[in-house]
Amino acid sequence: MYIDSHCHINFPELAARLPEIFGKMKENRVTHALCVSVNLPEFPGVLAIANEHEHIYASVGVHPDYEETPEPTVDELVKLSDHPKIVAIGETGLDYYRLEGDLEWQRNRFRTHIRASRATGKPLIIHTRSASEDTIRLMREEKAGTDAGGAGGVMHCFTESLEVAEAAMAMGFYISFSGIVTFKSAKELQAVASAVPLERMLIETDSPYLAPVPHRGKINEPGLVCHVAEFIAKLKGIPLETVARQTTDNFFQLFHIPR
Repeated sequence: MYIDSHCHINFPELAARLPEIFGKMKENRVTHALCVSVNLPEFPGVLAIANEHEHIYASVGVHPDYEETPEPTVDELVKLSDHPKIVAIGETGLDYYRLEGDLEWQRNRFRTHIRASRATGKPLIIHTRSASEDTIRLMREEKAGTDAGGAGGVMHCFTESLEVAEAAMAMGFYISFSGIVTFKSAKELQAVASAVPLERMLIETDSPYLAPVPHRGKINEPGLVCHVAEFIAKLKGIPLETVARQTTDNFFQLFHIPR
């Protein structure tokens, strides 16, 4: 079986099709999915989906791309995460790709999420793009990793170098690969995926975006995460069932979910 460790099924592209989405998951042996929060106004919808469906979990947090949105406080994140279906804080992190100018607000927001993670013991879901140096620096400064008494977490939709992956793993973080790893142009990322131990790996769709080959260019959904697993298995030269079993075990272990 497979688990989609990061999706956005509350987004309009997927929310109106949930019965169909869940049917495709079952057809492809995708047993669970984590619906990830990107801002506080839409968080109630994220939690509602998780509440209504036993096989869906959720997170609470504010994405670094959302500039004009209510800013979370540590206390607010701690309070909102006090629910059995909320298993993570995030997604959070830094993104210098789309935004310019003084981005200290992004770094402050990231620190807020790390402090909420430490306070709750719930792992972080970290987004980083064109900002890996600052991301790793703040993770260390705020003691986000299990090596420093934090809750750890996952570097989601990973596209950075092996050096960045190793720095994150040294802090106890997992590395999650999305459909990007299946793209023909992603040779450097495929080399990273080859080197990351399966014991530290998760798989995801980040749907409705980044559909894996052979569905590239179409709307993505959790049921397609099996193609990420298939590609990883071929890349590493190991049985598909090994990838499925280990990434599933990793998911339950990271997010402290009873089997």
